Amino acid sequence: MQRVILFSSAFRGGLHVRCFRCSRHENACWTQLRKHSQDQPSDSRVHFSCYSLPHRTLINVSGQDTSSFLQGIITNDMFLLEEDAVRAMYAHILNVQGRTLYDIILYSLKGNPDGFNGVLLECDQTVQDSVMQLLKVYKIRRKVNFSLCPSLSLWALLPPNKAAGLGQSKPYITAADKVLVLEPDPRTELMGWRMITSGQNNPQELVSACREGNTKEYHRHRYEIGLPEGVKDLPPGEALPLESNLVYMQGISFRKGCYIGQELTARTHHTGVIRKRLIPVTMSAPAETLDQGAALETERGKPAGKHRAGLDTLGLSLVRLAHAKEPLKLKSSDGVTVTLKATVPDWWPKNSKD
Repeated sequence: MQRVILFSSAFRGGLHVRCFRCSRHENACWTQLRKHSQDQPSDSRVHFSCYSLPHRTLINVSGQDTSSFLQGIITNDMFLLEEDAVRAMYAHILNVQGRTLYDIILYSLKGNPDGFNGVLLECDQTVQDSVMQLLKVYKIRRKVNFSLCPSLSLWALLPPNKAAGLGQSKPYITAADKVLVLEPDPRTELMGWRMITSGQNNPQELVSACREGNTKEYHRHRYEIGLPEGVKDLPPGEALPLESNLVYMQGISFRKGCYIGQELTARTHHTGVIRKRLIPVTMSAPAETLDQGAALETERGKPAGKHRAGLDTLGLSLVRLAHAKEPLKLKSSDGVTVTLKATVPDWWPKNSKD
């Protein structure tokens, strides 16, 4: 696992937060905006597609106990965010049974003038109230504060093709005073960059060689490469983190101390037995006609897993690995038989030991 984390860290850095504060009495966030490094690209610039992410929301977690508080409730190691090279980190919040409640991305905000480390927590917008309630339940007497940041906007910047994504070319920012965060997506290089801006800005005014795309294209890209995001792909209290490829997305540490839901997760990891995985599938009918949780079968009628979610003819299904290379089928909501073909993503580790 250490090798995977180091590989992830190699692509961090580039921008530095100067300071950030969320008012304790208002839901307004203000920041002295981060100063860009001097190594902005000057020659060949990659044309990025910028996608607004209204289905995701941001929560500021601040206070002198921020790190220790989050360390006890997330799957990844908060000490990684204390390294200068790591500014964004993926993780899950689990329940006591070891099942995923929420998938999150944490963004480090170092250099706060009040002297404590703060982070922005990205989560599914539909469960922001539940996340806030969970944080308050576990707060107890910790010196930590939570506040929504409705004045901030979240964007995904995707390169035009996989080759450009693997090169991790850095977007060229033309309006640095409006960009709070610009970091590589910590889950996989193929997801490009995450950008957080102050207010509702036109990305074409912030990023050179950029076009604004439809959010539907962003989701289609996710399903094509097999990357889950949000409660539709990861149903709260149902999805298991290792079956959801949390290791492949560098969202878990097996070296940190205890956290909620650790016991089952660690035991599954050390036994090395994972019989099902969330895998991208291509379907013969639109995903909108399929029920979430519909049973998958092989051509011989053997149980092969469950369908999760999708868009058009692309989707994600929890597939038994023993049947992953076989033609699969399920029944649509109107009783029609739909065929599926599972594909192993090329960004997954090639060695099963990884």
